[in-house]
Amino acid sequence: STLAFVYKRIMSAVKPLVVFVLGGPGAGKGTQCAKVVQEYGFVHLSAGDLLRAERASGSKDGDLIQSYIKEGKIVPVEITVNLIRKAMESSGKNKFLVDGFPRNEDNFDGWEKFMGDRSNVGLVLFFECPEEVCLERAMTRGQTSGRSDDNMESFRKRFQTYIKETMPIVRRFESQGLLRTISGLPPPDEVFVEVKKIFDNL
Repeated sequence: STLAFVYKRIMSAVKPLVVFVLGGPGAGKGTQCAKVVQEYGFVHLSAGDLLRAERASGSKDGDLIQSYIKEGKIVPVEITVNLIRKAMESSGKNKFLVDGFPRNEDNFDGWEKFMGDRSNVGLVLFFECPEEVCLERAMTRGQTSGRSDDNMESFRKRFQTYIKETMPIVRRFESQGLLRTISGLPPPDEVFVEVKKIFDNL
């Protein structure tokens, strides 16, 4: 009915808009997110940054996160989703770029379970970039980033995890018609021209 349709439209307007940003390590996700924030007023939430901040906070979850990261495992989804939810609520905004999430099947299902009714996933931005290019970028970043995972061995592991666990999620979003694929190969300003085309129509 018309009433149900109107109600649905109002509810989707109230729910925060979420854009997931996926791509291999070094594909340029962070760089593009910063540009979207500047141009379109989104709030950028990096799952990895939120986990690292929580780990440094000394909370009980922080200790747990540390043990998972040390063993190179993906942190339990309840913890990650809860950190994203808290960051969304405390921002006071309603448009979010969630970067580096969902990384695997468990993340995907966990988001559906805990946040499916509380958010509106508008689209999924996927930056495609060959492994060797990503590696070169991560090694260059490692010289200045101070990130412990910007080294050759760690990069190779992260890229394998990405292929094995994240790519099936990318395909799931594609089958739902939510995926927008962009080449991460060109210089950042050229990539952003393509990104803008997508956000102008969002």
